Amino acid sequence: MMDLLVFSAPSDLSSLRRLAAGAGRAFCNLPPAVFIGAFILLFWIACALVGDWVVPYDPYAEDFLAMLAPPDTAHWFGTDQLGRDVFSRILVGSRDILLVAPLATLGGVAAGSLLGLLFGYFGGLVDGIGARLLDTMMAFPFIVLVTMALVALGPSNLTVILVIAIAYTPLVAKTVRAAVREQCEREYISAARLGGERAVAIILLEILPNVRETILIELVTRLGYAFFSIATLSFLGLGIQPPSADWGLAIAEGYGFLTGGKWWVVVFNSAAIVSLVLATNLIAQGMGAFENRDG
Repeated sequence: MMDLLVFSAPSDLSSLRRLAAGAGRAFCNLPPAVFIGAFILLFWIACALVGDWVVPYDPYAEDFLAMLAPPDTAHWFGTDQLGRDVFSRILVGSRDILLVAPLATLGGVAAGSLLGLLFGYFGGLVDGIGARLLDTMMAFPFIVLVTMALVALGPSNLTVILVIAIAYTPLVAKTVRAAVREQCEREYISAARLGGERAVAIILLEILPNVRETILIELVTRLGYAFFSIATLSFLGLGIQPPSADWGLAIAEGYGFLTGGKWWVVVFNSAAIVSLVLATNLIAQGMGAFENRDG
């Protein structure tokens, strides 16, 4: 017994070292786009978490003596129509969109992945009916479907999360279903079925690990779309509601001043949205290139 205790530890340590070395190599081999996108995304996450403690001004404090002041050394991004510091509001405004978008995306990807796994694995009548349902849901333009739902249910953060998650479900399910159908044609699935494994075990233990990269890429890609969609809905007055410092709301409030040359509210808030969408696109493209190279 003592011998087993003495000689099993080096083997365990060796396995852990090999695992860590493999993870380290995979991390180092990631495309630069992934690191650039991750840096931008982490920057905004940090702003959402500690923005209240690092902003130079109270983002909700109104100063009617400094309304629509252009960018200068006192206010780096200028002030809005109520004299509020735009730079401070942008940093704090990342909080709502970084809460709503990931939750909506996780809900849509989780539901879509589940449906895609079921439709793709069982095939036949189940797949036929499921595919027709997905096509029907995808026939409605995304922004029209979401807008109609929000008008009917009323705008709120929870409603936005639910509506976007439902709208993303068929899109994700279609992609995952195609990946699962491809896996089902391989020999290891036939061997698992002949071995008497249950459908649930085959789906979760055999197929899911082999389509996880597809699901992960879909998650990151949909997250980028969610950022843009939520900003668009806020601009239309159907998304995140005041008194939030949300970027889409800020663009809607400052849009009317563009004709008077007051561009900074719209430009800087738009740049923040673009940076988030760009970050997720860089991560998704880098992950796709890494998966194709490994494949």
